[in-house]
Amino acid sequence: MPKKSAVPARKLKITVLMGGASSERDVSFASGVRVAGALRERGHTVTALDPSGEVLSIEQERGYLSGAVKTAPPTPEFLASLRLPATLGERPEVREADVVFLGLHGGQGEDGTIQAMLDLAGVTYTGSGHLASALAMDKDLSKHLFRAAGVRTADWLMAPASDEEVEAALGFPVVVKPSKQGSTVGLTVVKKREELAPAIELARRYDDEVMIEQFVAGRELTVGILGDDALAVGEIIPKKEIYDYECKYTPGMAIEEFPAKLDRAATGAVQQQAVAAFRALKLGGYARLDFRMSADGHFYCLEANTLPGMTETSLIPQSAAACGIPFGELCERIVLLALERKRGSAT
Repeated sequence: MPKKSAVPARKLKITVLMGGASSERDVSFASGVRVAGALRERGHTVTALDPSGEVLSIEQERGYLSGAVKTAPPTPEFLASLRLPATLGERPEVREADVVFLGLHGGQGEDGTIQAMLDLAGVTYTGSGHLASALAMDKDLSKHLFRAAGVRTADWLMAPASDEEVEAALGFPVVVKPSKQGSTVGLTVVKKREELAPAIELARRYDDEVMIEQFVAGRELTVGILGDDALAVGEIIPKKEIYDYECKYTPGMAIEEFPAKLDRAATGAVQQQAVAAFRALKLGGYARLDFRMSADGHFYCLEANTLPGMTETSLIPQSAAACGIPFGELCERIVLLALERKRGSAT
């Protein structure tokens, strides 16, 4: 059970960043407006800001609250039209905040870019620092660090790789995905040779580096981390072969069970692996680690999510709720962890 966080000594001025120039832009708005609302209910003064646009009005926030996440991500062409201003840290909504809550997902919001900008501006923000964020976003580097820390992960190659190389090293099926994307955007399960080239071409629309990973058949598990503690283990049972973008954001396309139906030994083992992976990447504050459990009982870490979805029904809030931590308290704990990190860096 995660340790109880202290209640803030005063009400805080918090800016929630959401939207941004990422393929997960729509998901980010869904998370951000819910975080903003939960923190307001805790008594804090909250501003909702799209770093690629302007401050959101209450009417705009309500629109994102009532609207469903689209079942397909924004196109790369649309995202190319958005820009992250280099002066973000100078905006009064950011500079004057006690804490900036990063409700962004993917892209420059999660790859260390915004974190580095806020560090340079001396702004306190939630989640991991810029280096850890960059490491976690790069799936190739993450997997090397997982293995160095003794965390099992599936074998992989980086494109370019010939059909023969892939078949010899990994066999089929394989998972082809952009190395630096989230929400399974641009991901394809490839079952035979002739499907490999089109899958790599699709992934390259979203990133210049493409990973080809051995497909691990089995159960889809997820573990939230809050502070230094593992939250409840969850299991995702998608209606499709893999928990893809459509399954994640279409109601009824997946069953999510918290806590997962695992025995005590298996639960403890995957939680231990999640904490080890979290530490291997030097993550901070909170994160979500995703795993596959094979038929022989081994756990394979797929990736770390440094800014996971934060709607009430997203995975890490469900993981926290299974530990008795309601959504509003979870949001406030994340804010307090950011303040604790800031105090620690100042000593």
